[in-house]
Amino acid sequence: MTEKKNSPVTITDIQAKKGKKEKIVSLTAYDFPVAKIVSESGVDLILVGDSLGMVVLGYENTIPVTMDEMIHHTKAVVRASPKPLVVGDMPYYSFHISEEETLRNAFRFLKEGGAQAVKVEGASPRRLKMIETMVDSGIPVMGHVGLTPQSIHQLGHFRVQGKQAKEAKRIASQAQNLEKAGVFSVILECIPMELSRVITEKLKIPTIGIGAGPYCDGQILVFHDLVGYAHGYLPKFVKRYAHLHSILSDAVQSYIHDVKEKKFPDDPHSYHVKSSKILDEVD
Repeated sequence: MTEKKNSPVTITDIQAKKGKKEKIVSLTAYDFPVAKIVSESGVDLILVGDSLGMVVLGYENTIPVTMDEMIHHTKAVVRASPKPLVVGDMPYYSFHISEEETLRNAFRFLKEGGAQAVKVEGASPRRLKMIETMVDSGIPVMGHVGLTPQSIHQLGHFRVQGKQAKEAKRIASQAQNLEKAGVFSVILECIPMELSRVITEKLKIPTIGIGAGPYCDGQILVFHDLVGYAHGYLPKFVKRYAHLHSILSDAVQSYIHDVKEKKFPDDPHSYHVKSSKILDEVD
């Protein structure tokens, strides 16, 4: 019992939670210290999301994020030896060209990055074929439907998906097709809670919601949104549990003040020679 409690979370563990009606708790992490905090706090799954492009790298959207950047950050997360399952997010243009290139990039997440699975946005027929190829090659895949940020140029702007009957039917069908393609779970992003409830009841695999209401089998949020490290606009579905941005800003302002007023460094924060005689030998 103790061994199981302290062992890393597996895909089997994640899937078993649906049958037990235990909620799956997920967060993003993009670096070593955050991965440590998230892991030690007891989450089940860490997503190294391509949202790092906007949250950490300052890009306008997720489109510019490269495979090398994703591998770099995934390795940093894995160095924290996290207990949660680590999923690497396949960035834009990493699974669009050919099955061979898709496999190569997905294997990089597992071999170089140390992740246990990858996430892929969308569920077009071509995308489903790519996913089937990965699953057949032994690569665990998480699906993602609803609002898919990598499609921002098609969508025009981020908005709730599935409000109309035709769109809702399409999303539900995509989720079912992803299950048939072999994904071990699926993220439902920014869809009405009533729709996510229907999808969750239809699927045998777990659903993990972000802006999809309370009926999903689990939830995920961007860590920086959760703790108030990000600033500016936040979607309606984000709940802040801390306000780190203001705390950190206040700390920096206090440091600036102390340096300018010659209050830092003070004696307790300085080193001393063992004997004043040592200075006699200094030319």
